[in-house]
Amino acid sequence: MRFIYDHDLHIHSHISSCSSDPAQTPESILAYAKKNGLTTICLTDHYWDERVAGPSSWYAPQNTPHIKEALPLPEAEGIRFLFGCETEMRADMTVGISRERFDELDFVIIPTTHMHMKEFTVPPAYAGKPEMLARLWAEKLDALLDMELPFEKIGLAHLTCSLIGGDDRALYEKTLSLITDAEAKRIFTRIAKKGAGVEINQFDFTFASGGKEDILRIYRIAKEAGCKFYLGSDSHHQKGFEKTKEIFERAITLLSLRENDKFRV
Repeated sequence: MRFIYDHDLHIHSHISSCSSDPAQTPESILAYAKKNGLTTICLTDHYWDERVAGPSSWYAPQNTPHIKEALPLPEAEGIRFLFGCETEMRADMTVGISRERFDELDFVIIPTTHMHMKEFTVPPAYAGKPEMLARLWAEKLDALLDMELPFEKIGLAHLTCSLIGGDDRALYEKTLSLITDAEAKRIFTRIAKKGAGVEINQFDFTFASGGKEDILRIYRIAKEAGCKFYLGSDSHHQKGFEKTKEIFERAITLLSLRENDKFRV
């Protein structure tokens, strides 16, 4: 059976510092789910646990009391509205959430490709060097997979995100091309064994930043390795929902995803 677009597990509200849309509320997010017939959605505002030292100045205000301002989440019959977060992974491989905090959240997204936050997420020696960034892509995932975490409730966000290259599209495309099939297979085999979800992010699949063939190559390797996938609009604004269904349906077709490829929280 073809993979069904029935969920969206990566959604931000106006509480996230990178959202400037006051209309992006839990209520409007629930309305998006109703309109598209979704049965599971998850609020994943940016987050740095105050129990973990060393947040950036941008992350520091986005602590536990801050993200809990969204609670209680609105309800609707037939829709699970989960409460999660999107945390961060520093250049020294520290993750911005304590082990204890996982019990308070339904789903935790951990990005390893926010490489635009120079020095905070990328060692200075790696910056601007595609060979080094391709190596860092694997190093961050290896470090995360070495941790004792509840991977059954963890999603790996936008693994082919254009932020790998910051604002430099050529750097982004070159970095993706340097992630070898063998290295991708090794990493995705580890991810499959741990049971973490691999995100299909709508912005990666617009192919607006180029790299289409490498993006498809990388996710096809993930599928062959036995990874399970979830859909994430990564929407920070109401406009972010306008083409979500179209983009996800195209991604599902391009990757030939089936229902048994689906990650379930």
